Amino acid sequence: MADASFITRRPVAHRGLHDGNKAVWENTLSAFEAAIAGGYAIECDLQYASDAEPVVFHDDDMESLCNIKGDVREKTSGELGLISIGGTKDKVPSLKALLKLVKGRVPLVLELKGREGDDEGFASAVLETLDGYEGEVALMSFDVWLLEELKALESPYPVGLTAEGVKESDFDIHRKAMAHGLDFISYNVMHLPNAFVSEQKARGIPVISWTVRTPELKAHSDAHVDQITFEGFTPEASAA
Repeated sequence: MADASFITRRPVAHRGLHDGNKAVWENTLSAFEAAIAGGYAIECDLQYASDAEPVVFHDDDMESLCNIKGDVREKTSGELGLISIGGTKDKVPSLKALLKLVKGRVPLVLELKGREGDDEGFASAVLETLDGYEGEVALMSFDVWLLEELKALESPYPVGLTAEGVKESDFDIHRKAMAHGLDFISYNVMHLPNAFVSEQKARGIPVISWTVRTPELKAHSDAHVDQITFEGFTPEASAA
C-alpha cells in the first residue's frame, strides 16, 4: 500500500480556496493559488476531455459554471482552456496547468469523475500526466472501476475511496472496494461516525471528511476522522 499519511497533515480546500463562486470560483487556478497562499492542501475534480487530456472540472454539464450548454467531455482541453468560468478571467484548467501552478508547494487530492462504460484511458491519462511531477499527490473516486484500474496500473500515488452512506448495505459495497488495496478514504461528514469508518481507522487507514462548511462541523469531524475537506470558512492551516 502507498503511504497516504500526508493527506492528514493540513486541511484540504474543497475545489480550492474559493468564495462560493462570487469572485473566486471553484476549481480555478485563482482558487488553487489562494489555497497555496493559505497553506492548505488542494482537492479538485478531474474530467476526461475529448482529446484524452484530464481537465479540472466537477460537473458533467458546463451550464452552471460556464453558462454554456453541453457536456464537458465533448470539448478538447484546448477548447476548454478558452472558456471563462463564471465570467471571470479564469478558464477551465487542464491537469497539466494545475501541476505547473502548484509545483509541489502543497499536496493535491485529485478526484476522478468517472462514467461507467466511458472511461477507457482516463486512469492511464491521469498517471501519464502526473509522471515526473515532484509533489505529493493522492487520487480518489466514487467509481470503483477507476480505482481498480489505478491499482492495476500500479499507481505510485495513494488511491482512495470517496464514499458516503450509513446503511450496512453501503458498508458492504465500501468493504469490497477497500479489498482492492485502497490506501485512504474520504467520507461524507454528515454520515460520521459509522461502523465502516471506525473499522477502517482501526486498520490504520487514513480517513478525511467532506465537505465541512462550519467550525462546528469541523469539531464533529475532528472527533471521528483525521482531517477535513472544507469550504466556506478558513480553518487554521497546519502541517506536521
